[in-house]
Amino acid sequence: MDIAGLIKDSVEKITKDGDLTKAFQADPTATVKKVAGDKIPAEAIDKIISGVRAKIGVDKAADAISSIKKLF
Repeated sequence: MDIAGLIKDSVEKITKDGDLTKAFQADPTATVKKVAGDKIPAEAIDKIISGVRAKIGVDKAADAISSIKKLF
């Protein structure tokens, strides 16, 4: 099982769809199962959720820094 690939795919799907973004914030486990598949073991889902949260956080930080740089 390619956890990194599942994280990448999940991030792409979740960040491109506002409804999925909201769903991930409300219930990350159900959202990851929806976008990555129901057959993923629980321990893998936890890793995917952590990876998605980390990636989304990094993207938001980069966007914030980019916005600040535009002010100067």
